[in-house]
Amino acid sequence: MSASRGHAYRGRFAPSPTGPLHAGSMLAALGSWLLARQAGGEWLLRIEDIDPPREVAGAALDQLRTLQAFGLRHDGGIAFQRQRGHLYRAALEQLLARGLAFECHCSRAELAAAGGIHRGCVAHAPRPDPAIRLRVADGCEIAFEDAVHGQVVQRVDRDVGDFVLLRTDRLWAYQLAVVVDDADQGITDVVRGADLLDSTPRQILLQRALGLATPRYAHLPLLSGADGRKLSKSDAALPVDADDPLPALRMLWDCLGQAPLPAAAMRSSAALLDAAIAAFRLDRVPRAVPPPSAAVHNSPATSRD
Repeated sequence: MSASRGHAYRGRFAPSPTGPLHAGSMLAALGSWLLARQAGGEWLLRIEDIDPPREVAGAALDQLRTLQAFGLRHDGGIAFQRQRGHLYRAALEQLLARGLAFECHCSRAELAAAGGIHRGCVAHAPRPDPAIRLRVADGCEIAFEDAVHGQVVQRVDRDVGDFVLLRTDRLWAYQLAVVVDDADQGITDVVRGADLLDSTPRQILLQRALGLATPRYAHLPLLSGADGRKLSKSDAALPVDADDPLPALRMLWDCLGQAPLPAAAMRSSAALLDAAIAAFRLDRVPRAVPPPSAAVHNSPATSRD
């Protein structure tokens, strides 16, 4: 992944409004922001609010305030997925028209009884609101180069199967929405948490099916609690302090595996970010990090990127 000037670099941060931003989300935000700024590019903000039952009232505004308090300011307006359904519908209709997607009447129980991987419908009766899935060809293998994890290879047919694009509750599936949005917004570089590494082959498969460009990918390490679980799901997590972001920024810089900054750069958030833009090296980022101090953990929440 190049961060050299002169290239049209456009990154993004795309949290789900399911609660406050936790330290793991802030690590992804900081890493993606630094790469965009280092490249002289843009850093967009997208709120992935396509799952209303999981949303927390006021969470999106709280997330925006946290980003601003940490000095991670985005370029342009904010994109809200709930306002972009017409784009997802157009993509879905294209796939259906070409026979690349199909209606699935299988229930969860029926799929579980068949092994959990959808490789052909096993439904005993039609459903009034079937899911729509992408048809994954036999032997479908996707390989890509991740800037942190190296080459990643997945047999999508065997490991995932035909995956959902439109849910039975008529909500858009994340895989379709993120692919359409990244293409529509001209995203060149996707920098996010490693919990989404396994989803990337599905997204690349969708990009190819829709004739869309594939961005470069870098999946940053996850932060975990003392129990080893992903930080966003740790019941013991404590909030990051938006009123005093400097301790969290120092910790996140260390978690990204970076060389120590000059003492003067560690005295304020603004000074740290200014120095970090020039000093950040993606090739130093580890694939995994030990649990950070509980003082900078956040309360339970989830974030896709």
